[in-house]
Amino acid sequence: MAAAIVNEHLPTPLDATSEQPPLFDGTTRLYVSYTCPFAQRVWILRNYKGLHDKIKLVPIDLQNRPAWYKERVYHENKVPSLEHNGKVIGESLDLIKYVDSNFEGPSLQPNDPAKKEFAEELITYSDTFNKIVYTSFKGDTVKEAGPAFDHLENALHKFNDGPFFLGHELSLVDIAYIPFVEKFQAFLSGVWNYDITTGRPKLTKWIEEVNKIDAYKPTKTDPKVIVELFSARFLAKH
Repeated sequence: MAAAIVNEHLPTPLDATSEQPPLFDGTTRLYVSYTCPFAQRVWILRNYKGLHDKIKLVPIDLQNRPAWYKERVYHENKVPSLEHNGKVIGESLDLIKYVDSNFEGPSLQPNDPAKKEFAEELITYSDTFNKIVYTSFKGDTVKEAGPAFDHLENALHKFNDGPFFLGHELSLVDIAYIPFVEKFQAFLSGVWNYDITTGRPKLTKWIEEVNKIDAYKPTKTDPKVIVELFSARFLAKH
């Protein structure tokens, strides 16, 4: 079961004028951006496992990012990154596995071998899913993005004992997809009037159930903001 609900005060993002927090002082820090879906994966997991006191959230303003972040914290200069045990590691899919394995709280990785194999397949496919949908924004969007959502619909039929990808229990697979489905749903609806749930009952139910998860709620971005951010990034005329 998920940890108890925590009403967390979200800190103000650090920008180019902000001082760097201490590094390697024994505090575990998760560097995020509040609107970045990659960082959101780790943020949701941290909340779900009840690690609010164990992993400190450090938001970065990606539009005006502090120079010290690249120079001293994470040379890739991306989020998320996790400062833990004297090192800083990145890559969201690696991080959700790392946090799940190295911290207390409910495990989100299956024991069942069939579910384990399917979970790995789907986590690997998530990069392909994102690429297909992001690329579609520059082309025949609805036609090109549709098959990616069909893939999720079909995957949700595999284990019918619950609404999630592996059945009745939330797993890292769901956490890998939640932020991107949220952002894509808002953008495709807001710009192309395309409803990703039409004709996809399993995906519809999955989104409904995901939206009930308390660990996810504080990580969500206002759909209007998503449309603005994605429009500026993908639809701006160069």
